[in-house]
Amino acid sequence: MGAAPVSILTIVDTDVLIDAARDTPEAVGCLADIQEHSVAAISIITQMELLVGCRNKAEQRHAERFLERFHVLKLTEQISDTAIVLLQQYRLRYGLAIPDALIAATAISVNQPFVSKNQRDYRFIKELQLLPYPYVSTP
Repeated sequence: MGAAPVSILTIVDTDVLIDAARDTPEAVGCLADIQEHSVAAISIITQMELLVGCRNKAEQRHAERFLERFHVLKLTEQISDTAIVLLQQYRLRYGLAIPDALIAATAISVNQPFVSKNQRDYRFIKELQLLPYPYVSTP
């Protein structure tokens, strides 16, 4: 997918995509709402997590087709630096994991909202614009 205007992105966490791929109604509805009002984006970490979860070539091809729906945000120096700060602030107290730090740092670095089913993994990060899940925009 081409470059998306930064002002209209909503970054989606891996867990929401997994549920949407499994046709979980809340996740499917959440993605549909996001895609109606903004450009659904993911961190390259999310792309990697979904590919690592594939058990065979057929699942990999399906995942690759599914991922074509999303604008992928690649790692930058700013995202890397932000992830380090997040780990320094939140790893010991809250158990922030490296992939979650990188995904949160991506949303923070592009200053865009982020939706995750696992709210507990992110709710303590003050700089993050964490949307509720299931997310439904208001008209």
